[in-house]
Parts: sequence; structure tokens; C-alpha cells
Amino acid sequence: MSEELKGMVVNIAGRSYPIKVMPEDRESIQQVVDDINDKIKDFQLTYINKDKQDCLAMALLTYAVDFHKSQQTLFPPEKLREKVDHLESMIDTFLK
Repeated sequence: MSEELKGMVVNIAGRSYPIKVMPEDRESIQQVVDDINDKIKDFQLTYINKDKQDCLAMALLTYAVDFHKSQQTLFPPEKLREKVDHLESMIDTFLK
């Protein structure tokens, strides 16, 4: 039932990268690539004196910060600690 990985070439900041993906992931991967390229273009327009490498780094940093924020929202450290404590309590109760 597992699908085979298929080849796909993505273009980021004018460079081509061959990757292997699940067929059902192609569309979402292409959307992410398009978003990255749009972000790079935005940085190039905003910071005209910066080279493409700098704009690529800033786009990466933007996505990393957004990802980190979303992880903190989904799994706040204090809630995670509460869940771990609760699971430990349940295990202790079960083992007694």
C-alpha cells in the first residue's frame, strides 16, 4: 500500500534541485517552493543592495521563526509539562 517516491525538480532562487517526493505531496511542495520564491523576491525588492544569498537566508529565517511560533502555539511548554506530569502520574498509578 505504500506509494513509491517520484522525482521532482524544484527551482528555488534560480537554482534547480531534484528531490524525491510522495506523489500526493507534489502540490503542497510546489506551493511551498512558490511561497519561498515570493518571499525571496520581496526581500530583493526591499533590500536592493543585498545579494540573493542574503535574501534566501532571510526567507529561511522568516519561515523558521513562523514555524517556531506555530509550534509554541500548538505545544506550549507549560501545557506539555502538565501532560507529561499527568502521564507520569497515570503510569505510577498503573505500576503500583
